[in-house]
Amino acid sequence: MQATPLKSRIVRPNDDLLMVIDETIANELGGSLPENSVLAISTKIISYCQGRLVPKTINQENGNKEELREEKHNLVKKETELYIDPHSSKYDMMLTIRNSTLAVNAGIDESNASLDGKECFVLWPEKIQETINQVWQYLRHKHGLKNFGVITTDSRSFPLRWGVVGTTIASCGFKALNNRIGETDIFGRTIHMVQVNVAEALGVAATFEMGEVAEVTPLALLTDLKKVQFVDHEPTEQELEDNKIEIEDDAYAPLLTNANWQKGEKYHE
Repeated sequence: MQATPLKSRIVRPNDDLLMVIDETIANELGGSLPENSVLAISTKIISYCQGRLVPKTINQENGNKEELREEKHNLVKKETELYIDPHSSKYDMMLTIRNSTLAVNAGIDESNASLDGKECFVLWPEKIQETINQVWQYLRHKHGLKNFGVITTDSRSFPLRWGVVGTTIASCGFKALNNRIGETDIFGRTIHMVQVNVAEALGVAATFEMGEVAEVTPLALLTDLKKVQFVDHEPTEQELEDNKIEIEDDAYAPLLTNANWQKGEKYHE
Protein backbone atom coordinates (compact mmCIF):
# COMPACT_ATOMS: atom_id res chain seq x y z
CA MET A 1 0.00 0.00 0.00
CA GLN A 2 1.11 3.54 -0.73
CA ALA A 3 -0.50 6.56 0.92
CA THR A 4 0.13 9.96 -0.67
CA PRO A 5 -1.03 13.09 1.19
CA LEU A 6 -2.60 15.77 -1.02
CA LYS A 7 -2.15 19.42 -0.14
CA SER A 8 -5.18 21.67 -0.52
CA ARG A 9 -5.89 25.34 -0.08
CA ILE A 10 -7.32 26.49 3.23
CA VAL A 11 -10.94 25.35 3.26
CA ARG A 12 -13.46 28.00 4.32
CA PRO A 13 -16.91 27.56 5.88
CA ASN A 14 -19.59 26.64 3.31
CA ASP A 15 -17.08 25.97 0.50
CA ASP A 16 -18.18 23.50 -2.17
CA LEU A 17 -16.70 20.12 -1.16
CA LEU A 18 -16.57 18.73 -4.69
CA MET A 19 -14.86 21.88 -5.91
CA VAL A 20 -12.23 21.62 -3.17
CA ILE A 21 -11.58 18.00 -4.14
CA ASP A 22 -11.43 18.82 -7.86
CA GLU A 23 -8.95 21.66 -7.24
CA THR A 24 -6.73 19.43 -5.11
CA ILE A 25 -6.74 16.61 -7.65
CA ALA A 26 -5.86 19.09 -10.40
CA ASN A 27 -3.00 20.64 -8.43
CA GLU A 28 -1.57 17.51 -6.83
CA LEU A 29 -2.35 14.71 -9.30
CA GLY A 30 -2.46 16.47 -12.64
CA GLY A 31 -6.24 16.30 -12.76
CA SER A 32 -6.81 12.54 -12.80
CA LEU A 33 -7.40 9.69 -10.39
CA PRO A 34 -5.98 6.21 -11.04
CA GLU A 35 -7.90 2.94 -11.13
CA ASN A 36 -7.74 0.68 -8.08
CA SER A 37 -7.31 3.58 -5.68
CA VAL A 38 -9.09 4.99 -2.62
CA LEU A 39 -9.42 8.70 -1.84
CA ALA A 40 -9.38 9.60 1.87
CA ILE A 41 -11.08 12.81 2.99
CA SER A 42 -10.80 14.33 6.45
CA THR A 43 -14.11 14.77 8.24
CA LYS A 44 -13.01 18.28 9.18
CA ILE A 45 -13.14 19.69 5.65
CA ILE A 46 -16.53 18.03 5.13
CA SER A 47 -17.70 19.76 8.30
CA TYR A 48 -16.33 23.09 7.06
CA CYS A 49 -18.11 22.68 3.74
CA GLN A 50 -21.34 21.84 5.56
CA GLY A 51 -20.96 24.90 7.79
CA ARG A 52 -20.81 22.71 10.89
CA LEU A 53 -18.97 25.30 12.98
CA VAL A 54 -20.24 26.77 16.25
CA PRO A 55 -18.65 29.99 17.53
CA LYS A 56 -17.43 29.98 21.11
CA THR A 57 -19.18 32.43 23.38
CA ILE A 58 -16.19 32.29 25.73
CA ASN A 59 -12.59 33.00 24.73
CA GLN A 60 -10.31 30.05 25.45
CA GLU A 61 -7.31 32.16 26.47
CA ASN A 62 -9.00 34.82 28.58
CA GLY A 63 -12.37 33.36 29.51
CA ASN A 64 -13.51 31.32 32.47
CA LYS A 65 -12.23 27.78 31.83
CA GLU A 66 -15.06 26.17 33.79
CA GLU A 67 -17.66 28.00 31.69
CA LEU A 68 -15.81 27.03 28.51
CA ARG A 69 -15.85 23.35 29.50
CA GLU A 70 -19.55 23.55 30.30
CA GLU A 71 -20.22 25.13 26.92
CA LYS A 72 -18.43 22.28 25.16
CA HIS A 73 -20.05 19.57 27.30
CA ASN A 74 -23.53 20.94 26.54
CA LEU A 75 -22.69 20.86 22.84
CA VAL A 76 -21.47 17.25 23.11
CA LYS A 77 -24.79 16.21 24.69
CA LYS A 78 -26.61 17.67 21.68
CA GLU A 79 -24.32 15.94 19.17
CA THR A 80 -24.20 12.37 20.44
CA GLU A 81 -26.40 9.36 21.03
CA LEU A 82 -24.85 8.23 24.32
CA TYR A 83 -22.38 9.88 26.67
CA ILE A 84 -20.67 9.38 30.01
CA ASP A 85 -20.60 12.27 32.47
CA PRO A 86 -17.35 14.26 32.03
CA HIS A 87 -16.68 14.38 35.76
CA SER A 88 -15.94 10.64 35.64
CA SER A 89 -12.84 11.44 33.54
CA LYS A 90 -9.55 12.65 34.97
CA TYR A 91 -9.29 14.90 31.91
CA ASP A 92 -12.89 16.16 32.10
CA MET A 93 -13.63 14.57 28.72
CA MET A 94 -16.82 12.81 27.67
CA LEU A 95 -16.76 9.32 26.21
CA THR A 96 -19.50 9.15 23.58
CA ILE A 97 -21.09 6.81 21.05
CA ARG A 98 -22.40 8.09 17.76
CA ASN A 99 -22.74 6.35 14.38
CA SER A 100 -21.52 3.14 16.05
CA THR A 101 -18.27 4.91 16.88
CA LEU A 102 -16.78 5.25 20.35
CA ALA A 103 -15.21 8.70 20.48
CA VAL A 104 -14.14 11.45 22.84
CA ASN A 105 -16.48 14.46 22.95
CA ALA A 106 -18.55 13.21 19.98
CA GLY A 107 -15.70 14.07 17.64
CA ILE A 108 -16.04 17.80 18.36
CA ASP A 109 -12.73 19.51 17.64
CA GLU A 110 -11.13 22.84 18.48
CA SER A 111 -7.89 22.60 16.48
CA ASN A 112 -7.71 24.28 13.06
CA ALA A 113 -11.09 25.78 13.90
CA SER A 114 -11.85 29.36 12.95
CA LEU A 115 -15.08 31.14 12.01
CA ASP A 116 -14.65 34.69 10.74
CA GLY A 117 -11.33 34.82 12.56
CA LYS A 118 -12.86 33.77 15.88
CA GLU A 119 -12.49 30.57 17.92
CA CYS A 120 -15.12 27.92 17.33
CA PHE A 121 -16.01 24.27 17.69
CA VAL A 122 -16.04 22.00 14.63
CA LEU A 123 -18.78 19.38 14.78
CA TRP A 124 -18.84 16.05 12.99
CA PRO A 125 -20.44 16.20 9.54
CA GLU A 126 -24.12 15.45 9.07
CA LYS A 127 -25.23 12.60 6.79
CA ILE A 128 -21.68 11.27 6.55
CA GLN A 129 -22.49 8.10 4.61
CA GLU A 130 -24.73 9.94 2.16
CA THR A 131 -22.00 12.54 1.57
CA ILE A 132 -19.32 9.92 0.91
CA ASN A 133 -21.66 8.09 -1.47
CA GLN A 134 -22.18 11.33 -3.43
CA VAL A 135 -18.44 12.01 -3.62
CA TRP A 136 -17.84 8.44 -4.84
CA GLN A 137 -20.51 8.69 -7.53
CA TYR A 138 -19.22 12.06 -8.71
CA LEU A 139 -15.52 11.13 -8.92
CA ARG A 140 -16.12 7.67 -10.33
CA HIS A 141 -18.20 9.13 -13.17
CA LYS A 142 -15.96 12.16 -13.80
CA HIS A 143 -12.75 10.13 -14.02
CA GLY A 144 -14.27 7.07 -15.71
CA LEU A 145 -13.19 4.71 -12.96
CA LYS A 146 -14.30 1.13 -12.50
CA ASN A 147 -12.46 0.23 -9.29
CA PHE A 148 -12.39 3.17 -6.92
CA GLY A 149 -13.25 3.91 -3.29
CA VAL A 150 -13.74 6.84 -0.93
CA ILE A 151 -13.38 7.03 2.84
CA THR A 152 -13.75 9.82 5.37
CA THR A 153 -11.33 9.82 8.27
CA ASP A 154 -10.87 11.25 11.72
CA SER A 155 -8.47 10.74 14.61
CA ARG A 156 -9.08 8.57 17.64
CA SER A 157 -7.25 7.27 20.68
CA PHE A 158 -6.93 3.69 21.91
CA PRO A 159 -7.36 2.55 25.52
CA LEU A 160 -4.06 2.03 27.37
CA ARG A 161 -2.01 3.75 24.63
CA TRP A 162 -0.85 7.35 24.34
CA GLY A 163 -1.31 9.09 21.00
CA VAL A 164 -3.90 9.15 18.27
CA VAL A 165 -4.33 7.16 15.07
CA GLY A 166 -6.75 7.40 12.19
CA THR A 167 -10.18 5.86 11.90
CA THR A 168 -12.66 5.55 9.05
CA ILE A 169 -16.11 6.96 9.77
CA ALA A 170 -17.70 6.00 6.43
CA SER A 171 -16.61 4.28 3.21
CA CYS A 172 -17.91 3.54 -0.28
CA GLY A 173 -16.77 1.58 -3.33
CA PHE A 174 -15.17 -1.47 -1.69
CA LYS A 175 -15.92 -4.18 0.86
CA ALA A 176 -15.34 -2.66 4.28
CA LEU A 177 -14.79 -6.12 5.80
CA ASN A 178 -12.83 -9.05 4.44
CA ASN A 179 -14.41 -12.12 6.02
CA ARG A 180 -11.85 -14.87 6.75
CA ILE A 181 -14.23 -17.09 8.75
CA GLY A 182 -14.12 -20.69 7.55
CA GLU A 183 -10.56 -20.50 6.22
CA THR A 184 -7.74 -22.46 7.84
CA ASP A 185 -4.53 -21.20 9.41
CA ILE A 186 -1.03 -22.57 8.68
CA PHE A 187 -1.69 -25.50 11.02
CA GLY A 188 -5.04 -26.40 9.50
CA ARG A 189 -7.18 -24.91 12.28
CA THR A 190 -10.49 -23.44 11.13
CA ILE A 191 -10.89 -19.70 11.61
CA HIS A 192 -14.09 -18.90 13.53
CA MET A 193 -13.98 -15.16 14.20
CA VAL A 194 -11.49 -13.25 12.03
CA GLN A 195 -12.84 -10.45 9.86
CA VAL A 196 -10.33 -7.89 8.57
CA ASN A 197 -11.59 -4.31 8.84
CA VAL A 198 -10.30 -2.99 5.52
CA ALA A 199 -11.90 0.45 5.84
CA GLU A 200 -10.33 0.98 9.26
CA ALA A 201 -6.88 -0.10 8.08
CA LEU A 202 -7.05 2.35 5.18
CA GLY A 203 -8.11 5.12 7.55
CA VAL A 204 -5.12 4.52 9.80
CA ALA A 205 -2.65 4.69 6.90
CA ALA A 206 -4.26 7.74 5.30
CA THR A 207 -4.49 9.75 8.52
CA PHE A 208 -0.87 9.01 9.38
CA GLU A 209 0.26 10.62 6.12
CA MET A 210 -2.29 13.45 6.22
CA GLY A 211 -1.03 14.63 9.62
CA GLU A 212 -2.64 16.14 12.68
CA VAL A 213 -1.60 19.79 13.02
CA ALA A 214 -0.71 22.31 10.28
CA GLU A 215 0.10 20.15 7.25
CA VAL A 216 -2.92 21.36 5.19
CA THR A 217 -3.24 17.90 3.62
CA PRO A 218 -6.86 16.92 4.33
CA LEU A 219 -6.91 14.39 1.50
CA ALA A 220 -4.79 11.35 0.70
CA LEU A 221 -4.66 8.92 -2.20
CA LEU A 222 -4.21 5.24 -1.37
CA THR A 223 -2.81 3.02 -4.12
CA ASP A 224 -1.22 -0.41 -4.59
CA LEU A 225 -4.12 -1.99 -2.70
CA LYS A 226 -3.74 -5.71 -3.26
CA LYS A 227 -6.21 -6.75 -0.53
CA VAL A 228 -9.03 -4.31 -1.28
CA GLN A 229 -12.09 -5.81 -2.98
CA PHE A 230 -13.74 -3.06 -5.02
CA VAL A 231 -17.48 -3.06 -5.73
CA ASP A 232 -19.66 -1.17 -8.21
CA HIS A 233 -22.37 0.01 -5.81
CA GLU A 234 -22.97 2.12 -2.76
CA PRO A 235 -23.08 0.09 0.45
CA THR A 236 -26.50 -1.42 1.02
CA GLU A 237 -28.36 -1.08 4.32
CA GLN A 238 -27.49 -4.70 5.09
CA GLU A 239 -23.80 -4.13 4.36
CA LEU A 240 -23.78 -1.10 6.63
CA GLU A 241 -25.45 -3.09 9.39
CA ASP A 242 -22.98 -5.95 8.94
CA ASN A 243 -20.16 -3.53 9.78
CA LYS A 244 -21.67 -2.66 13.16
CA ILE A 245 -21.67 -4.58 16.40
CA GLU A 246 -24.05 -4.15 19.32
CA ILE A 247 -22.53 -3.25 22.68
CA GLU A 248 -23.70 -6.55 24.19
CA ASP A 249 -21.91 -8.54 21.46
CA ASP A 250 -18.68 -6.54 21.57
CA ALA A 251 -15.48 -8.12 22.93
CA TYR A 252 -15.29 -5.12 25.27
CA ALA A 253 -18.87 -5.62 26.50
CA PRO A 254 -17.78 -6.08 30.16
CA LEU A 255 -16.53 -2.49 30.08
CA LEU A 256 -19.13 -0.93 27.79
CA THR A 257 -22.21 -2.44 29.41
CA ASN A 258 -21.12 -1.38 32.88
CA ALA A 259 -20.53 2.23 31.93
CA ASN A 260 -23.06 4.80 33.12
CA TRP A 261 -24.32 5.83 29.68
CA GLN A 262 -26.74 8.72 29.39
CA LYS A 263 -28.84 9.55 26.35
CA GLY A 264 -27.83 12.48 24.17
CA GLU A 265 -30.12 14.39 21.83
CA LYS A 266 -29.11 12.19 18.85
CA TYR A 267 -30.29 9.04 20.63
CA HIS A 268 -32.75 6.87 18.71
CA GLU A 269 -34.74 4.01 20.23
